[in-house]
Amino acid sequence: MIRLLIFLLIPLSALAALAEDRPNILWITTEDNASHWLGCYGNKEAHTPHLDALAQSGTRFTAAYSNAPVCAVARATILMGRYSPSMGTQHMRSRHPIPSELKPYVQHLRETGYYCTNASKTDYNFEGNDKELWDQCSKKAHYKNRPDGAPFFAIFNLTTCHESSLFPSKVASARKKGTIPKTTRLNPAELTLPAHLPDLPEIRNDVAIYHDVMTATDTRVGQIIAELKKDGLAENTIIFSYGDHGGPTPRGKRYLHDTGVRIPMILHVPEKWAKLSPFKKGQVSDEIVTFVDLAPTLLSLAGLKNDPNMQGRPFLGPNRVEPPKNHHALLFADRFDEFYGLRRGITDGRYKYIRHLTPHLWAAPYSFYQFEMPSWTAWQKAWKAGQLTGIQAALWENNQPIEALYDTQTDPWEIDNLASDPAHADRLANMRALLRKDMAEIRDTGLVPEPLFTTVAGQGPIATAIAHPDFPFQQLLDLAFLASARDEANLPKLQKAATSAHPVTRYWGLSGLVTLGAKSAPAAKILHTALTDSEAINRAQAAHALSQIGEKEKALTALSTELKNNQLSQTNQALIVNTLMQMRETSAIPKSWIKKNLGNKNGSPRLGTLAEKIQKL
Repeated sequence: MIRLLIFLLIPLSALAALAEDRPNILWITTEDNASHWLGCYGNKEAHTPHLDALAQSGTRFTAAYSNAPVCAVARATILMGRYSPSMGTQHMRSRHPIPSELKPYVQHLRETGYYCTNASKTDYNFEGNDKELWDQCSKKAHYKNRPDGAPFFAIFNLTTCHESSLFPSKVASARKKGTIPKTTRLNPAELTLPAHLPDLPEIRNDVAIYHDVMTATDTRVGQIIAELKKDGLAENTIIFSYGDHGGPTPRGKRYLHDTGVRIPMILHVPEKWAKLSPFKKGQVSDEIVTFVDLAPTLLSLAGLKNDPNMQGRPFLGPNRVEPPKNHHALLFADRFDEFYGLRRGITDGRYKYIRHLTPHLWAAPYSFYQFEMPSWTAWQKAWKAGQLTGIQAALWENNQPIEALYDTQTDPWEIDNLASDPAHADRLANMRALLRKDMAEIRDTGLVPEPLFTTVAGQGPIATAIAHPDFPFQQLLDLAFLASARDEANLPKLQKAATSAHPVTRYWGLSGLVTLGAKSAPAAKILHTALTDSEAINRAQAAHALSQIGEKEKALTALSTELKNNQLSQTNQALIVNTLMQMRETSAIPKSWIKKNLGNKNGSPRLGTLAEKIQKL
């Protein structure tokens, strides 16, 4: 009743006029598929006829990016038209508060008479009731249920192609139901394997299965479009079809490589509304569009004014903004499920720059969830057996490259890191500076590690706290880049930072000492003192650094003792377990902690999953 109140206040004649003056808008979201999985994007082994046909009659974007390579973080960006790190929503499945003045696009649409349905993913990664945003939000939500004459905005979120579709139990179920064929359409031994993946039977098999999964997804897309036509609504409905991020095969989802963030995005604008789009039928556009742009674009298509709190660029409708000079996409990756990390990147559509602000961490795993997939498990097993070299082994090692530069035109699988190539020195410096500028402009909350959110912001939004003029944002941004540089010349500055009165400054000083490894030995006295820091995350960083300068037993005792503290926050517990895993010392995790958390599926990070996996090691 509450959800329909707005329509009860609008006369039916006005609704009819709205329907004539405003287009309907339909979003078809397909989960976990980068653009290279579709036939219209050049994959000759794909069979995606409905999406290919939609591209032929509409616009296919070749430089569309999801900003974040994971669902909840990406959806928060879409919903608010703001980069997740500008709100504090960058950690996977977190529920931190955001500033009250921020308004989701769906609220704008509903206030002007749009009937808004979502079938059915929410998980917007911030405090609140996600479903209450919508007129209808469930698997049965449908534009057909709108009041007579109301224009609609409808989302159909297709989960058929989620990464879990490659879990053996799900594969068996899909084959039993006939969703995918009982044997793969493609012969796994003959298909083309992306160059970044090791040539293992399990990986070949998963790639072949996912092609079948994408065909099944494409069939569902065709059904949705056919239903729209049957209802006589196709000529009044703008259609977007896009992947919610990359994936699902290894080094796709959760990675800032194109396999994780470069998505298929297809736009279909019927003739009636052609004036709202600068793109022509059948056009292939290399204009950069990202998830942060979708909300302001929706407002523009609906004839609404720009929301000044939105950070994206409307690329359709009367409010369209032409791509600025030096246009690029901002990319971000933070905590995924149980594992911490801080990575940022930018791309101009060809060149990609990635900065590891926590380079002492490994690049796999980023989540235990993915190991239900045979291909991920096989890759890890091959690495442990010493069967891999180069990039295929490096993914599993500690101490990742500080920065990476890729030419995605000549090196689409991002294997050849050009960061040390003198020929690209100017480009590297320019892109590094541009990333820092972006982080400063959005006031990137990633500079505050998640376990320190409440220390800095109390129960309020972290974004509000760091927007305060007294918060040392620029100092911390400079320090984060310095701490991640792995340069021994920075040792005096890191030591000074590690003794600061500010807890986040101390964190970055100590993080820099961890990154330096054995070269941080002159800071031993500071590290000993930091074992009694007021913040658990800083005590953990000090212990990690001590383990690298020959004081492993002291470090293990300190970390094990932390996990026996019943008052320790869940985010701090996960970080300490992460630290012990990085040290390859999981035997130091108290059995009492493991027993206590077995079966604990509540909250995020998921301590129960950590406990279960560690118990099996």
